This record gives sequence, C-alpha cells and structure tokens, in this order.
Amino acid sequence: MLKTLRDITQAVAAAQDLHSALALLVSQTKSAMATQCCSIYILEGRELILSATDGLLTDAVGQVKMSLSEGLVGLVAEREEAVNLADARQHPRFKEFSEVEEESFRAFLAVPIIYQKRILGVLVVQQIEARQFNEGEEAFLMTLAAQLAMAIRNLRMKDEVKTSSNQLHFTGTSAANGIAIAHALVLGGQIDLEQPESRAQDITSEEARLHTAISTCKDTLTSLSQRFDQEQDNEVVSIFSALLLLLDHASLGGEYIKEVRDGWCAVSAVSRVSLRYIEQFTQMQDLYLKERASDIRDLGQRVLRLLIEPERMEVDPEIPVILVTKEADATMLAEFPRQKLVGIVTEQGGVNSHAAILARALGVPAIIGVEGVLTAGIDNKLLIINANRGQLLVSPTPTLINEYRNLISAEKALQKQYAMELNLPAETIDGKRIHLYLNAGLLSSLASEIADGSDGVGLYRTEIPFMLHQRFPSESEQVKVYKEVLDAASDKPVVMRTLDVGGDKPLSYFPINEENPFLGWRGIRLSLDHPELFLVQLRAMVQAGGEGEQLHILLPMVSSLDEIDQAKAYLEQAYFELKNDVNPNIVRPKLGIMLEVPALLYQLAEVAKRVDFVSVGSNDLTQYLLAVDRNNPRVSTLYDCYHPGILRALKRARFDCWQYHLPVSVCGELAGEPIGVILLVAMGYDQLSMNQGSLAKVNYLLRRVSHSDLSELLEMALTLNNGRQVRELVRSYFESRELGALLN
Repeated sequence: MLKTLRDITQAVAAAQDLHSALALLVSQTKSAMATQCCSIYILEGRELILSATDGLLTDAVGQVKMSLSEGLVGLVAEREEAVNLADARQHPRFKEFSEVEEESFRAFLAVPIIYQKRILGVLVVQQIEARQFNEGEEAFLMTLAAQLAMAIRNLRMKDEVKTSSNQLHFTGTSAANGIAIAHALVLGGQIDLEQPESRAQDITSEEARLHTAISTCKDTLTSLSQRFDQEQDNEVVSIFSALLLLLDHASLGGEYIKEVRDGWCAVSAVSRVSLRYIEQFTQMQDLYLKERASDIRDLGQRVLRLLIEPERMEVDPEIPVILVTKEADATMLAEFPRQKLVGIVTEQGGVNSHAAILARALGVPAIIGVEGVLTAGIDNKLLIINANRGQLLVSPTPTLINEYRNLISAEKALQKQYAMELNLPAETIDGKRIHLYLNAGLLSSLASEIADGSDGVGLYRTEIPFMLHQRFPSESEQVKVYKEVLDAASDKPVVMRTLDVGGDKPLSYFPINEENPFLGWRGIRLSLDHPELFLVQLRAMVQAGGEGEQLHILLPMVSSLDEIDQAKAYLEQAYFELKNDVNPNIVRPKLGIMLEVPALLYQLAEVAKRVDFVSVGSNDLTQYLLAVDRNNPRVSTLYDCYHPGILRALKRARFDCWQYHLPVSVCGELAGEPIGVILLVAMGYDQLSMNQGSLAKVNYLLRRVSHSDLSELLEMALTLNNGRQVRELVRSYFESRELGALLN
C-alpha cells in the first residue's frame, strides 16, 4: 500500500496541470482500490464541482455542481470527515444527479481533501455491490487525500495564474518589511551538483561551451569582487577571490576541461570533477583543507548554472525585479545590483535565515515560506510584494497598482518625517529615556547607521562573517572584522554575539543535518563542543576590544548554568593568554547571555551571579514557549509573539532582572515593531535593539506616548485570550492618539 500511495502522489504532483492531475488521480485510485468508480469534486467558492471521474459520465465533468448543504458529497465537505455507506441511497442526504448516471452504484466512500484547515474538495469511490468499505480501504483513501492536498492546492494556484484575469495572492511570513512593485524573476533553486553522466558527441563543441561558461563566471566574479571591494565589504570579497583562484587553468578550471577532452559532455565534466574533489577534501584530516570542499561545491554550481540555464541571470539591470526562488543565499543576492533587486520571495528559509538577515541589512522587502510559488508559473508576471503583511499579489489590477503606488509614496513621506527627529533622544512625553540600539551583521554603512540616532550596537551577529567565508575565518581575520565594527561605533557600546549557527543559519562548509535543528546542536552548544573554534573567536573579540570598555560579549542559546560556567572559563583563558602574551593592559569584556531558552526564566537569580547583563531573544523565546517552529509554514499561524502567555513571560523576565540588579535588553523582532515597543516599554524595558530600518519609526513613536499611560494598557493586554485581541487593543490605542499610520 505504501508503494501505491507513493506512486499515485508522485504522478499527481508531476502533472503539468490540474486537469491532467485529477484525471490521473481518479483512474489510479479506482485501480488501486479495485472499485467501479472514482470521482473528485473541487470546491469553487461555495460550490463543489465534479472535476474528474472514472466511472460516471465524463460529459458531466464541470457540469454537476452542488452547494455544501446538498448531497452526500456536500455532507463530507460540510463536516470535514469521511462518510462510508453500504447503500448511499438509504441516506437522507442522498441526492441523485441525472447527468452522471450513478443509479447503479450503492457502496459509497468519500473523504475530504483539506489543506491548512481549508477544504479543497472531496474524493469519492463507489461500487455497485451494497457493502461498506472496510477500515483498511477507508484509511487508504484518507491517507491519499491528506498526501495530495498540497499538490492539488499548488496545481490549482498554477492554473489560476495561467487562466485568471483577476489578481491572485500568496501568503508567507514577513522576513524584511517593505512594499515593492516589479516583475518576477523566478530562479528554480539551487542547481543539483549530481548530474547525469553523458558522453560528448562533439568534444570540440562541448569544450567551447565550457570555455564560455568559465569565462563568463570569471567576469562575473571579478566584477562582483571589485564592486564589493569599493564598498569595503571585505567578507564578501574573500568569497569571490577564493572562487576565482579555483577557476584558474592550473586548478579546477583545468580539470573541467581535461574531463571534456576525455569524452564527457560539459555538464557531466563539471559534475564529475566537483563530486570527485569534494569527496577527497571532506575525507581529509586537516580542518582547513576539509573546508575547501564548500568552495568546490559553490564553484561547480555556478558553472553548471551557466551551462544549464545561462539565460536566467541575463536580465536587463535597468529593470527592477522581485526574485522568486527556493532559498536565496549570500552570493545569489550579491549578484544583483542593489537598485535592481527590489524584493525577495522564497519557498523555504526562516526569518533569521541568511537571506532574511541580508534582506533586512540591504533594506529589501522579503517574504519567506511561500508554498507553491515556484511551480505557479509566475515568471515575468507583475507582482506586488507587501512584506509588511506577508502578502504577494500576482497580476494586480490597475486600481490596486495605483493604490499601492500611493501607499509607497505615503510610506516614503512618513519615513522622511520620522527621520527628521532621529537626532533627538528617544524620550517619552513624561521623560522616560529609552535607549535604542542596532542589530547588525554587515559592515556596509554601519558607521553612518550608528551615527544616525542609535545608542550603539545591541546585537552584532558574528555568524554573518562566518557565512560569507568559505571556511572558518582565522583569528587575525576575525580581529580585523571585529575591530572595524568597534571603530565604526566610535565610543558607543557594541554587543557581539558569539557564533550562532545551526537551526536556520547553516554554514555551507560545516553542515549540520538534524531532524529537529532548533532543538539541536546550535549556538553555545556547538561552541562548547568545539573549544578550538570558540577560543579563537573569544581571543579575536578580546583583542579587538583592546584597552577600552566598549565591547560586550553575548552567549546564544544558553540553557543551563553549567554552560555559562564553561563559557566563562574559556573567556578567562583567552583573556589571560592575551594579557600575558600580547597586552598587559587589555580589558576583560562584560559577559552576557541571550535569554531565549525558557528554563532560564526560572534561574535568573543564579544567572545574575554569573553574568553582567541579559539580552532577551524574543524570536526564539516565543518559538520555544509555544512549541512552534517559526519557519514551518504549516504551523506559522500559531507563532505569535503577542500571545498573552509570551507577554507574561517577558514581564516576569523584566521584573526578575530588576529584582536581581541585572541589566536587560530585548533584541528580537518584537523590539522593532511599534506594538511590541509599546508593550515592552510598559513592562519596564528601556533598552531595545532593532534593525536600522525600524529605528526612526520607533524613536518617533516613543516621543509621542506617555510611559505612565502604558501600564493600564499592558494590564488589559495580559488578560486577553490571544494575540489577535492584543493587536486590536493596541491598534485602538494608536488610533486614539492619531498614531495609526505607524502600524502600516
């Protein structure tokens, strides 16, 4: 049965359109269940329409329609549960449709097709003999319907994009706020390095193809290296420099050509060489050489893309596009001129994935977790991306385009208005000073961003430089980066988080494959298991901090006091080594932890004895308290940072930190959202760290509210049942003070 289920599901998913998919489904299901009839009804609006059948009159397809209150099929959709009858004609809801000629059928089994709580249709099998389908048959049909729900939904969306003259919309999770209007550029995701092995029919022609691809790749890498060198993005430059060296004739470039001359086609040659060298390098004991395998993989995929789909990146750079892809990576985003890439839409990835972090740093609207968007046929279609609400609109009407253009103009005017006050302190009407810090990970424009209204860097994500390398950066390379960050901040404080990879932030050269990565080997757990890497990073940080007190070090994903003690011991080791060997006047940085694992909410008294400060990571804390993977589209609606239980936990954390004289800040997304800011300030938080794009708006907001008025609002919010009610309550507060525009 498992093989049959898999075969039917794969056949349906591989179909080119919904019509052929449904025809396959009913014929194969009829055969698998050995019945005389199988039909499927698809819900359109409030009507169920016979969409495919093998057993009823085919002329009735598209003609037979019923409401949810009609017939047995309507009953299945209405109740959202299976109906299994030995003789359907005896049921009071039975309704005969003369168009289908089903009078000879007695046995009836129908199951609903449901996708994310929404009924898509009903799958029916019938038999002439009056008998009830057994439990195994019912379970088979239920399982099949559940497995097919996503495929049917995606194919329906694809058909609607092709045939509908009306606008369509997809939904996902906002990863970087903003609105943009542009045409779609669909990239089908990462090129598979493992390609079929094919012999060359014309070696000269294949070698010419390969030379062209290598030359184009070199030109691209050279121009990107020069561009980012001018922008002083040294981390990105190092990526392209390493790849250029590998393309040399004395390196992989020559190996590709040799393989073609041995009789392989260009695609097979690149694939064979890449896989062979990756296997050799990953088996090496030397850590540096082992890490070079990721360079080989990256380069192989680049050259293969130029051989397999060379036209995909050849787009007029003057025309802005919204990139639609499976999962964007750093080099993919880097290849787009800043003025051309106006939006990002991905099927996979998380709000703190590499692509999302870079999108926020670049100020590009981004939506992640948009299911079915790659197969919907939207390439070159006009899109509106409204990342403020996680919406993607396809083929919008002229009226809607004008509305969004006006909205974009109004948003720009508001941003200009907010920016005019950015040099003024973030202070409430009744004199409560709130310190606003930046979340950062890239060096580009960091100095100007810190100068424009922030009190320093509340979270510097050191994993970004690690992600932009093709190997673990050396101690001297890390010292250089950290020193540049500290210099850019002048004398303002900088909180540097130690390496936080794993979960949705993998390193290409250090893959971690786990069934549940968010509860797995990530953050401080990884660092403590690799003291040789952790000590290098701590030494680099302390060296960069030098003799000043500007640097603070933050430990991520801490779940126990033992982890704090171990990390402190390594920091002490790094500090005394540098004090004895490098600079006797070097200063030991202050040490803090991310408060994101719920267990530590109840150990803050002990935490306060060990560290100098705490930073609340509201994103992960919400995820763990609600037991919701925030990157999983199937449960994304359950992830709600305004859940009253989450708000109570945040209030408790603030009170306990105050009680134990432990400085505390918030550095999650909540700290940059107007509703979140109001609630956090009401709880007593006076240090908030956010993305640069939120800084001016939050400053503007805080200068127009009274801290003393917010306590009552918070108490009301804590009594509500869910996050939706909390949002409505705070939205009403904003509108009563004519601040509603801040929520757009």
